[in-house]
Amino acid sequence: MPQRYLDWIRQARRDLEHALRSLQDGDYEWACFAAQQAGEKAVKAVYQKLGADAWGHSVTSLLQSLPSDLQPPSDLLDVARELDKFYIPPRYPNAHPGGAPMDYYTRAEAERAVDYAQQVIAFCEGHLV
Repeated sequence: MPQRYLDWIRQARRDLEHALRSLQDGDYEWACFAAQQAGEKAVKAVYQKLGADAWGHSVTSLLQSLPSDLQPPSDLLDVARELDKFYIPPRYPNAHPGGAPMDYYTRAEAERAVDYAQQVIAFCEGHLV
């Protein structure tokens, strides 16, 4: 039986690479969304390793629902809350009062999102060894 958690963490890393490329290209909204996806998939890798399926897209909720011995520190939950803000608004113009998502995201914000995704991935990888 394949160890699907490896597929999830590989895709999380790939999404992080996408976020980094988008950041470099100035596509800050996509960097933010890809960072959120990287974090989400990394946490889902942990669930797969545990033999469980996880549903939903909130990095925060996914982390909070981990078994008690795998609970993240509170500062990582704060990071997850920031990533959760990048799930819908970077993709949809109607998530903003006017303009397109590309009008709302900055380099600094995208850099933070990438850093946050890296933190979530590092936490999750620590539970996959």
